[in-house]
This record gives sequence, structure tokens and C-alpha cells, in this order.
Amino acid sequence: MKYVYRLLATLIVLAAVGLAGFAYLGDLSPIQSQTEQPVTLNVD
Repeated sequence: MKYVYRLLATLIVLAAVGLAGFAYLGDLSPIQSQTEQPVTLNVD
């Protein structure tokens, strides 16, 4: 049973390290593009 707990703890640590590495090194920035949209103002 001790082996199972040790394996579970190791997997949790590896998952946390992998998540932190992906957060710092992963490219999650959105693709940006410039858009123009005409606006009609009804001023009386």
C-alpha cells in the first residue's frame, strides 16, 4: 500500500510540474487582427 501512495504522490508532482511548464512555455496568446467597422450616428 505504501507503494501506491508513493506512486500517486509522484504522479501528482509530475502533473503539477507539467502544468506549470505549460503555463510558462505554452503559447496561449490569441491571434490578433485589426478590424474596421463603419458606424452611422443619427445626430439631429
